[in-house]
Amino acid sequence: MSSNMNECEIPQLYRHHVFACHTERPPDHPHGSCGTAGGGPLWERLGKAIETRGLTDVGFTATSCLGFCSSGPLMVVYPDGVWYRPRTPEDIDEIVDSHLTHGHRVDRLVIVLTRS
Repeated sequence: MSSNMNECEIPQLYRHHVFACHTERPPDHPHGSCGTAGGGPLWERLGKAIETRGLTDVGFTATSCLGFCSSGPLMVVYPDGVWYRPRTPEDIDEIVDSHLTHGHRVDRLVIVLTRS
């Protein structure tokens, strides 16, 4: 193996890898959380949709806080680095059908986040 990382070929396990925040704080917590913003049922639907459609080249990982609590529920799709804020089961279906299946970003659900 070469000592230069630019020369090393690293195989990709997934075409897309989705990370979804599963943090759940109390409803009155000042930061909020993706769980209290309704993430749980959406992520359950997402996992089932990936499995049902046989998308074996799409990884799905439950994470803790992604760092933008008041903006949730949040998920990010890599390697594209696209952040989504789905609100309904239909939003999840659209992300799966458009982005995860066909590689087309769903612009109406994209959220642009900034660090303060």
